[in-house]
Amino acid sequence: MLQELPSLTPGQYSLVYNMFSFTIATMGAAFVFFVLAQKNLAPKYRISMMVSALVVLIAGYHYFRIFNSWEHAYTLNQAAGMYEFSGEPFNDAYRYVDWLLTVPLLVVELVLVMDLPKGESGPLAGKLGFAAALMIVLGYPGEVSTSTELFGTRGLWGFLSTLPFVYILYVLFTGLGDVIQQQSKRVSTLLGNARLLLLFTWGFYPIVYMAPFFGWTGASSTVVIQVGYTLADIFAKAGYGVLIYSIAKAKSEEEGYNVDKMVQPASAEA
Repeated sequence: MLQELPSLTPGQYSLVYNMFSFTIATMGAAFVFFVLAQKNLAPKYRISMMVSALVVLIAGYHYFRIFNSWEHAYTLNQAAGMYEFSGEPFNDAYRYVDWLLTVPLLVVELVLVMDLPKGESGPLAGKLGFAAALMIVLGYPGEVSTSTELFGTRGLWGFLSTLPFVYILYVLFTGLGDVIQQQSKRVSTLLGNARLLLLFTWGFYPIVYMAPFFGWTGASSTVVIQVGYTLADIFAKAGYGVLIYSIAKAKSEEEGYNVDKMVQPASAEA
């Protein structure tokens, strides 16, 4: 969405600026790690790392665009000592484009790494991925509206967006509960942590979405929203990907996959 922004102190502006920069670096580092880490996994789990790498690659690109938009949206007023709106709107719609692509992939990652019986993973991943995309699409009209009333446009689309979110949580915490319990203690703990991480990071977004209902506006809210979204994305994408890798590695080891044997160089006598 295109936003006009309030004036910020140098500290406020720099905090958001540096958080965007940090996120770009984090997503880039995570991409390299996920690509290289695939060799540590049994072949059937490598696709989960490919999806993780794709998620952080997409996020890194969009954060680069957000970073540039933020930089261009402000100019420093030397006399006032404040960063003021430059007249070039801040395009935060990059976030929704990013979420539309990455959020469905996050639930697909979890389904893939569970290694469900043949014929179950695909349909389940499709259903959850579609629900995740629908959640983002339904939330966008309310985000770009000027409504600040609970029962107005923003409230209506926020409610509709919540429905697929609740469905996803129901499947993850109820429908897949028995599957997770059937795993080893180590793997079931990691899977449980992955579900909780999704819940806590995704749970931040509706809190920000509802902020206008409570009159939360101004410079402080802009900084908190941008930093909060950024931290949530770091944990929900890079941090979540590391958890997915840990699950895949644990399952590979339990199934007898020998990484050392696989990567041992060929003998000079061969």
